[in-house]
Amino acid sequence: MQFGRTYEEFTVGDVYKHWPGKTVTEYDDHLFCLLTMNHHPLHMDTNYAENTTDFGKNVVVGNYIYSLLLGMSVPDVSGKAIANLEIESLRHVAPTFHGDTIYGETTVLDKTPSKSKNDRGIVYVETKGYKQDGTLVCVFRRKVMVPTETYIKERGGEQPGRPQLKEQEK
Repeated sequence: MQFGRTYEEFTVGDVYKHWPGKTVTEYDDHLFCLLTMNHHPLHMDTNYAENTTDFGKNVVVGNYIYSLLLGMSVPDVSGKAIANLEIESLRHVAPTFHGDTIYGETTVLDKTPSKSKNDRGIVYVETKGYKQDGTLVCVFRRKVMVPTETYIKERGGEQPGRPQLKEQEK
């Protein structure tokens, strides 16, 4: 399985459809809220959500959906990244609810070689997340610094930190 891309492997206009999707559970949503100290009742309190909101049920916290999509994109986009440089924009377009399945895809918008180091470049991408029915729920754009093939070769190849298996004597 490919894990990320070098600068040379990105082509403007390419679309990467991330697989598999992720079905969001109440547990996932509540755990994320608790870990990030987001205790808004829209996400945590069923009674509140049912009786006082337009949705009539809990809404999954948007930053969890963004985080899922970012994670889904790693094997296709930033698995070899030197750095995530910027999240240019983040839009939550529609609500997500417990039981929805999130899918993502990323489009390469632009790429530019680094001005300061010739062994890397900047890739500009847009990731879209949508539910099982095709409803767009989240869109974000980011810039990622990725290595060139030369960078990878000079640092020991694809998995430079991976140890070798030692054979046991019988």
